[in-house]
Amino acid sequence: MMTSKSGFNTLVRSSPYIMMALLVIPVMGGLIAVVLPAFGWFPVLGQTQFSVDGFVDLWHTPGIGYMALLSVSTSFISTVLAFIITILILGSYFTSPWLSYIQRLLGPILVIPHAAAAIAIGFLITPSGMLSRLVSPWLSGWDAPPDWLYPHDAMGLSIIVGLTLKELPFLLLMALGVLAQPELGHTLRAQHRVALSLGYCPMTAFFKVVLPSLYPFLRLPILAVLAYASASVEIPLILGPNSPPTLAVAIMQWFHDVDLSLRIKASAGAIVQIILTLLLLLSWWRLEKLIKILSQTMLINGKREYAGAIMQNITHVITVVMISTIGLALIGMMLWSVAGFWHFPDVLPQQFVGLHWQSALQQMHTPLIDTVLIGVCATSLAIILTLFTLEAEQHTSKKVSRLSSVIIYLPLLIPSIAFLFGLVWLFEQINSHHSFINVVLAHLLFVLPYVFLSLSGSYRRLDPRFSAVAASLGASDAKIFWKIKLPMLLAPILIACALGLAISFSQYLPTLLAGGGRINTITTEAVSLANGGSRRTSAVYALVQMFLPALGFLLAWALTGLYQKSSLDHTNKEAHANTLN
Repeated sequence: MMTSKSGFNTLVRSSPYIMMALLVIPVMGGLIAVVLPAFGWFPVLGQTQFSVDGFVDLWHTPGIGYMALLSVSTSFISTVLAFIITILILGSYFTSPWLSYIQRLLGPILVIPHAAAAIAIGFLITPSGMLSRLVSPWLSGWDAPPDWLYPHDAMGLSIIVGLTLKELPFLLLMALGVLAQPELGHTLRAQHRVALSLGYCPMTAFFKVVLPSLYPFLRLPILAVLAYASASVEIPLILGPNSPPTLAVAIMQWFHDVDLSLRIKASAGAIVQIILTLLLLLSWWRLEKLIKILSQTMLINGKREYAGAIMQNITHVITVVMISTIGLALIGMMLWSVAGFWHFPDVLPQQFVGLHWQSALQQMHTPLIDTVLIGVCATSLAIILTLFTLEAEQHTSKKVSRLSSVIIYLPLLIPSIAFLFGLVWLFEQINSHHSFINVVLAHLLFVLPYVFLSLSGSYRRLDPRFSAVAASLGASDAKIFWKIKLPMLLAPILIACALGLAISFSQYLPTLLAGGGRINTITTEAVSLANGGSRRTSAVYALVQMFLPALGFLLAWALTGLYQKSSLDHTNKEAHANTLN
């Protein structure tokens, strides 16, 4: 019979392999299950001969070229804009206290689900939205809503705005996280100060000294953002054009069509989507190489000034416009949720009512419970696997540790629209009709990477001397883990839990596909309402969708504060008792 100690060690040693299996098998299995139908192998329809009919059918789909172009252009432009604005903000405020203020303002935006963000932006730019109301009629002369097609414009400008505003806080917080590392952050700031002392302007000093060392740490987050944007569904579905939509939205529609033969075309489209994403990632990598070659001379020419003051002024304007846009979008959504009669171009409703909230809350009882239960289950599994995997790094080979750190990015770099269809097919093949469990496992694929990335830095920075002292006193690995490491990591664990819940709450496509339409969450309901439902009711659902992750982070911060206060009180009591003795 296995002892508790040996059981703990076995669990720790096996955790990296369990985690890798949970990521690799569904993703790669899902890809295989998409490739087979794409090439004609679909026994359900009696097709057991390989062919390229699915690709031929896809090629003859009206507007297919525009769908692909729209997916590529919106994702690439939005990622470029988010990256440029990120480095401009970092360069302009690198030595300023304003950087921390901007971080606090943009930090909460990170946890807003994509669907809720898209709905909020839609309320801002729609013809009767806050943007047109603020300038009417005193500036625009409009007494009626203008005749424009935003959102749902054919060029995808609304998609670009939505993706940029969602990607920017993520990239900025990733960069600030890198700069928060003690050794690297201290070194880069010291080098920046030296450059300033040599007469370089702040912007030039940042681009010549800090950015070349910072960018390698941002490469994977940027590629993950680019891969996500290329196959995003929620934002293009809510803000994008409908005829034709982006390729990812079209694939989802084909997959859910009552005509099962369209699944072959959907699978072929998923293969094309993977190719487009890979081409985008390759293009970004080649662009990196080109910029590196072209910037070599600039980095060493000794020039101190490159219109730094103008760039700073432009950055100030961009920052104010961006924060104002986000604020107006959220204000507009909150107003619509309580608006009664609201005549255009009045900035405020003539009536404020609570009827929409009352009606929506009565209807969202089941979706709300499902949302919370799925999030709690997926996040709990992710936290357990992450903690044991990080603990295993100290007992397994570095090769396994490096492999697990790379594989963790797999669901982020491969378009979910591709492998999720195959994952559904795998569930069908193993006769898994447990919709709730299927959805939890699908959510885990996306929650686990973010939880791992959130916790890994704090876990790896733990001072090993605490464990060494405890081991020298006879404490087992299990006791060190439970009694020393976990209490020291309580704050990062709680934040990782809140992040995991936020990621789970925002999942639309995994819920829709893995649940087979039988599991409704706040997110699936919000997206459905945003496409044809009442604007006021969709505002309520979007606000609830935003409130859930915000509540998770507030609880995490509150519990962390209570724990730190209780620990401090306990320490003070012990010190007082020792003084009396």
